[in-house]
Amino acid sequence: MSRLLAFGGAFNPPSAAHIACADCARIQAGYDEVMFIPSKMTYIRNVQKKDYAFSDEQRLAMLRKIAENRPWMKVTDYELTRTEQPRTYETLRMLWQGGYSPSLLIGSDKLPELETGWKYVEEIAHEFGIVVMTRNHEDCRSMIENNAYLSTLSRYITVVETPEKYQDVSSSAIRQLVTEIHDAKQRLSELVPEELEGLKEYL
Repeated sequence: MSRLLAFGGAFNPPSAAHIACADCARIQAGYDEVMFIPSKMTYIRNVQKKDYAFSDEQRLAMLRKIAENRPWMKVTDYELTRTEQPRTYETLRMLWQGGYSPSLLIGSDKLPELETGWKYVEEIAHEFGIVVMTRNHEDCRSMIENNAYLSTLSRYITVVETPEKYQDVSSSAIRQLVTEIHDAKQRLSELVPEELEGLKEYL
């Protein structure tokens, strides 16, 4: 039975940090694979209130492309194909029933949300365990020890350190750059003769 980290999220879009940190967590915590589980676009827009969302098909295709040459990286469309956005516990149960031995993988920025924004946290912790990746140079161990709720789950939480170069990388920064590049190309079209439209190819 493969030991697997279940990594859910928007991946809007997938970043180099998502991939490198997930692999780092897999190696440090002693797992075989990481399953990337993109959330539904409707959930990203309506619940997470993201300013822009790539479509479900786009994000799934991006992840599958990245996974092609990474044997440890798996991708599932399980949550994308559900009528409603599944709870994380339901997704973990699906993976377990599919023959995996899964644990939840999250970034440290999600730790404070476990107490108020998640359901079935105790079940997730007790049945599957939680692996936390450091983000934004946060001291995860202190966050857990100094929080009354998280400290009750500490025996079920494994903290892994992630590479320094990826501590502050975010999908929102990538989306901002994509928007700026798009706007720049549009502006360029207005500024150069039509014969130089090919100039955009060098951007």
